[in-house]
Amino acid sequence: MENIRILIVEDEINIANVIRLELEYEGFTALVKEDGLTAWEFLQKEQCDLILLDVMLPRMSGIEVLRRLRAQDNQTPVIMLTARDAVVDKVTGLDQGANDYVTKPFEIEELLARIRASLRSGQTGRAKEKLADGEMTFSDLTVNTKTREVTRNGDYIELTPREYDLLLFLLENQGQVLTREQILDQVWGFDYYGDTNVVDVYIRYLRQKTDKPFDKALIHTVRGVGYVLKEPRE
Repeated sequence: MENIRILIVEDEINIANVIRLELEYEGFTALVKEDGLTAWEFLQKEQCDLILLDVMLPRMSGIEVLRRLRAQDNQTPVIMLTARDAVVDKVTGLDQGANDYVTKPFEIEELLARIRASLRSGQTGRAKEKLADGEMTFSDLTVNTKTREVTRNGDYIELTPREYDLLLFLLENQGQVLTREQILDQVWGFDYYGDTNVVDVYIRYLRQKTDKPFDKALIHTVRGVGYVLKEPRE
């Protein structure tokens, strides 16, 4: 797994440590800050991939930390941690730009699921920004959208127009499982009335060129659902 850094801002140290241990077990790098001001100062110097932000914090509230981040146009995904009945906190957090919230007490599996969902959304957003800049990358795979050149580990890969469009759609949605119907609609078009098996055929063509000659596969099958572009499990 790539080195994903998650900042936990939580003044209840027992809760913070439980979350940190669970995240580290899942392969993330977890950092803990116990008050809002310390977290804010840390975020002025360091970057994270996601922030778990308690609302009620010493020295600076979680809402104020979030407000300042968004005022700086910092779009790091933020999941707010709120009290179960604090409706106002939830609404305020979402209004200030929070991506999601989890109420205490929470099941760790629910928190992990929400973290994964927010990270996927963040990756898709970064991918689209790179698309606008003319280059998209994932692992050692690079696509230049201006020249339509595709390379992996520096080696040029020649694709047909349809294979290229398929790869681009996977890149735009990296980390997200895509159904055959979604791929068919976006790559072949909404007015295509052929069999969805064409998706499987072209995925096979694409794998022969982008995966098979290299050490690790990036295009993975999710049985009964579809396909996803992601790093393989170690």
